[in-house]
Amino acid sequence: MTKHPFSGTGVAIVTPFLENGDIDQSGIERLVEHLVNGKVDYLVALGTTGENATLNKEEKQLVFTLVSKFNKGRVKLVAGIGGNDTRAVIEAFSAFDLTGYAAILSVSPYYNKPNAEGIFQHYKALSEAAPLPLIMYNVPGRTGMNVSTATTLRIANACKNIIATKEASGNMEQIMQIIKDKPDGFEVISGDDGITLPLIACGAIGVISVLANAYPKEFSTMVNLCLEGKFAEARPTHEKMIPVIQSLFAEGSPSGVKAYLGELGVVKETFRLPVVGVSAQHKETIKAIMKGL
Repeated sequence: MTKHPFSGTGVAIVTPFLENGDIDQSGIERLVEHLVNGKVDYLVALGTTGENATLNKEEKQLVFTLVSKFNKGRVKLVAGIGGNDTRAVIEAFSAFDLTGYAAILSVSPYYNKPNAEGIFQHYKALSEAAPLPLIMYNVPGRTGMNVSTATTLRIANACKNIIATKEASGNMEQIMQIIKDKPDGFEVISGDDGITLPLIACGAIGVISVLANAYPKEFSTMVNLCLEGKFAEARPTHEKMIPVIQSLFAEGSPSGVKAYLGELGVVKETFRLPVVGVSAQHKETIKAIMKGL
């Protein structure tokens, strides 16, 4: 069986900023080196973790370009391009120079709260217009709407350019049903670090991870063991990472993961409002967790 191009560990990379709010270009270079050296399989630029909601078009293009430049073709790249205006997303597909990118990750529409038919028509339109294969993304905790099992399977069967879904619903029953009934050529990618091990056991092909920003080698090794069916060997790392995962999201993301990256000296712990850093108390918790690792 041919390996899916996005099996293994993808990383939803943070966007480093300077103290004045500008994009930290050397920070992007350090981060890309950190992740590629950590043996991850692909990078996702400008997902939610990349604070894409606070970047303008020119800044987004700069991030796409710099990630591709510093990657030097070593791992696959995915561009995060989504939104709640279908026409604007389609226009963005052609507006950005995606040289070096192999796919697009596109989140389901947020805020509008479209019904199942609206979600289907949105992805059908995107599929027909996209210059690259698409990975859909279901994250109801952020969008306000779950992409149901039935809608996901309808999209998977009707839209052949949509090759996978990043599932972050946290609903194991839903995700297992999608894995069971999906058509050939369409796969499920975990969107939750904490349930990646059990999802791979059920048939998911990997993860798009927040945690792997900080610990790429450890997490990608665990994922690879799972994909090889070596769950007993993977479990100690899975269990060791549980407190890390809990701390990543306790005060919002990407605040948590940037705290880790700041302590590791990879990128500055800087943000764009309305995102802010973790509290001093939580920072001490993170330092204690890191010391324990």
